[in-house]
Amino acid sequence: MPAYWLVKSEPDAFSWDQQVANGVEPWTGVRNHMARNNLKAMKKGDLSFFYHSNVGKEIVGVVEVAREAYPDPTAESGDWVCVDMKVVGPMPKPVTLVEIKADPDFADLALVRQSRLSVMPVSAAHWKKLCKIGGWKSH
Repeated sequence: MPAYWLVKSEPDAFSWDQQVANGVEPWTGVRNHMARNNLKAMKKGDLSFFYHSNVGKEIVGVVEVAREAYPDPTAESGDWVCVDMKVVGPMPKPVTLVEIKADPDFADLALVRQSRLSVMPVSAAHWKKLCKIGGWKSH
């Protein structure tokens, strides 16, 4: 049973379209200890929502962990890691932060509670409901 996650990227830095074009991409540049620990906890085959932060503020796709944590080549120093993410598919209907915040079922979702965290776990119940809202059918 895979675990579920949400990873954020600013679309002007790295967008869903770029992820799709690249197919598999290292998820680099995480410089927050909690987010790094979440990257370290990811296992090959885990699924993650791809979330556009700052511009858009919505879940736009689903990616899968293709390679577990390894040293982040963009880090000049420190114990920073990255994982490789592989495209699974676009969210048929992007799920906006406004929609998520409007639903009391998501009050304890990390995206709502810890809005600045860039890599966060998503419970199976939240995953299922967010997929339903976005029209995502399991692949």
